Amino acid sequence: MLTDYHIHVERGPYTVEWLQKFTQQAQAAGINDWGISEHAYRFIETRSIFWNAWVEPRQTQRMDQYFAMIMEARQQGINVKFGIEMDFFPGKEKEIEIFLKQYPFDYVIGSVHWIDQWGIDLSEMKEEWDKRPVEESWQAYFDRIVALAQSRLFDIAGHLDLAKIFKYIPQDQEFLLQQYERVAKALAQNGTCIEISTAGLRKPVGEIYPHPLLLQVCQQHGVPIVISSDAHCPEDVGADFAQAIQLARQAGYQEINVFTQRKAEAHKLG
Repeated sequence: MLTDYHIHVERGPYTVEWLQKFTQQAQAAGINDWGISEHAYRFIETRSIFWNAWVEPRQTQRMDQYFAMIMEARQQGINVKFGIEMDFFPGKEKEIEIFLKQYPFDYVIGSVHWIDQWGIDLSEMKEEWDKRPVEESWQAYFDRIVALAQSRLFDIAGHLDLAKIFKYIPQDQEFLLQQYERVAKALAQNGTCIEISTAGLRKPVGEIYPHPLLLQVCQQHGVPIVISSDAHCPEDVGADFAQAIQLARQAGYQEINVFTQRKAEAHKLG
């Protein structure tokens, strides 16, 4: 079994014709179960959760248009799962919960892209990494990942160590291991799955999320996985999955989660 649940179609219209391009690539890549997970911040309905000068020009879509595309695709025989990638913001748990309950998602990806008003993975805000100690930034990032898991609002934690995207990585291995351990414990205790994301291979860091040691720690704590591409264009669906499968097996994983109506079921990996 192979999954790709982290796919964005936002660079085209919400039409079945556009979605078909992703469908064809998923089939070609041997993906058994896949879904679309649009960025929640792009929808007007999430304004109460997060809004700033960066989001404003991008927050133009409506959820009914997105959902209608998924429903039309299913009516045409396309077996696509309905997901969302929701940014996690401490203090906004109630607003997030209210939004998520309004739609019949198959799965919800929770991600941390922002530390307050700093978009940690945005190239236009990259210089912010030089303005504070790296350990401080990573601590703040993983504080939010722990809170994300503890909220129990999400099925999957996205790109678990996104903080490494621009290669600002703590050199203190003991510090890193402490962060990995507390994150893995929080994920395991709250039943949150993680994704092995090949997107990192297409970013400046040039490696899969999460780091092999972090993945191994998660496996030791019993945190389940899915495999995802974080594709924003059809050709990236299922990209570099052979590397992701190898990484998963090296960490000790033999199973992968499949989600339907926010319920997880374990299947044999590969």
